[in-house]
Amino acid sequence: MTRCSFRVAQTRCSGWQASRILGSVPVANAGKTRWERWAVASLMALGMGTAQAADIDGTQLSAWWGLPFAGMLLSIAIMPLAIPHIWHHHFGKIAAAWALAFLLPFAAVFGFGAASGAVVHALLAEYIPFIALLTALFTAAGGIYVRGNLHGSPMTNVTIMGVGAVLASLMGTTGASMLLIRPLIRANDNRRHVAHVVVFFIFIVSNAGGSLTPLGDPPLFLGFLKGVDFFWTATTIFPETLFLVGSLLAVFYVIDRWYYQREGVLPADPTPDDERFGLEGVINFLPLLAVVVLVLMSGTWKPGVSFNIAGTEVELQQIVRDVLLVGVVFVSLKITPAGVREKNQFSWAPMQEVAKLFIGIFLTMIPVLAMLRAGEAGAFAAVARAVTGPDGQPLPWAYFWFSGLLSSFLDNAPTYLVFFNLAGGDPAVLMTTLSATLAAISAGSVFMGANTYIGNAPNFMVKAIAEDRGIRMPSFFGYMLWSGAVLIPLFVVMTFIWFR
Repeated sequence: MTRCSFRVAQTRCSGWQASRILGSVPVANAGKTRWERWAVASLMALGMGTAQAADIDGTQLSAWWGLPFAGMLLSIAIMPLAIPHIWHHHFGKIAAAWALAFLLPFAAVFGFGAASGAVVHALLAEYIPFIALLTALFTAAGGIYVRGNLHGSPMTNVTIMGVGAVLASLMGTTGASMLLIRPLIRANDNRRHVAHVVVFFIFIVSNAGGSLTPLGDPPLFLGFLKGVDFFWTATTIFPETLFLVGSLLAVFYVIDRWYYQREGVLPADPTPDDERFGLEGVINFLPLLAVVVLVLMSGTWKPGVSFNIAGTEVELQQIVRDVLLVGVVFVSLKITPAGVREKNQFSWAPMQEVAKLFIGIFLTMIPVLAMLRAGEAGAFAAVARAVTGPDGQPLPWAYFWFSGLLSSFLDNAPTYLVFFNLAGGDPAVLMTTLSATLAAISAGSVFMGANTYIGNAPNFMVKAIAEDRGIRMPSFFGYMLWSGAVLIPLFVVMTFIWFR
């Protein structure tokens, strides 16, 4: 393999340049205050020093290093309820503060090089690809307008969600969510109770539906990169997916019918039937297709060229993918017919919120993932012991629940990799002898991402879009009441049927 080393230029980086490097074009910098630009630039500058190896030795960390991550999660959960005005105006600053609460002490204890290496790795290997993909899907799907007014009856809502579940494995949970959430909201805009519709949409389209192919959800794509066959998940966990999606649709229909029969509809429909049903901006299916092709390309094209950037190996196919994904954003904006995004009430606000909050999440979860990777030698050794039986063999039910519950709060893609490696990391063995274990890891990482708003990126994006449209969504803990009441019992049933 050819390796090229890049020395990061020792130049000052303005807030605009920092956001440009972060890859959230053209969203993350829009509307930033001077303080936020300074915070992002500071985080980037920290990553531009002389860096050591990007990997952190989790055996050297105590559980206390997870406090900034816990603070980040509690801020997302509590502040919108306790101090909503402050949160909505300053959540970017709060996310940056928690990131610095980890990075500054870490630099003081382990050295500036170790801290900067960790930042560079989180940005280049995780955050930039994450934001580039989300922004491309968000932009392309936001340029497709479903014309006409569907009526949000229980059966119509079930149909939209069922179609979304199928599309989620073909164009990703993010793509399917961004394509269908706006028509679903518009179809129900003359109903009094709509929050439950969006909650079940997150359960079904933003999570469960993406479990059949590596295109569906990032954890499965990482498994594909590690050597898992493209169609392995479709042939292995199709019964589990069918059970979960079918059960959720049935439960939703009962709940939605109960609301529908008792509430009626508003006398005046905000979007009356003044147009025939159809699609506008269909040209944006080409950028969506381009995103799918680029994702597949990055997993199959192996030119054997990588670049060492401050201790992080970045392969050529990754760079090409992310640069072209940014290009997809601008192409979509250029080719979308005039007025389509206005009809769609397209706004960058949801993407801004995701970009700002997830930079805090990605940075503060660095030590947590390192401690999990350390296995028996780390602060979370109990997790490694809990997923292994007395005979030394992996316990599928434990892998399902531990990978799932951690994916509910950590990013589910690196969590998948932690448990993939904990189970041996050999795809040939995991697809055959230990197929039940790999199925448990795959199902847990994808399905249980629906347990919280932050378990999977589309969850937060759908919530932000719904709130942008005036829907009063459940709080962080309110949403978990829904997931606890609906999803957890189904996961228990699935455990006894498939993961014993």
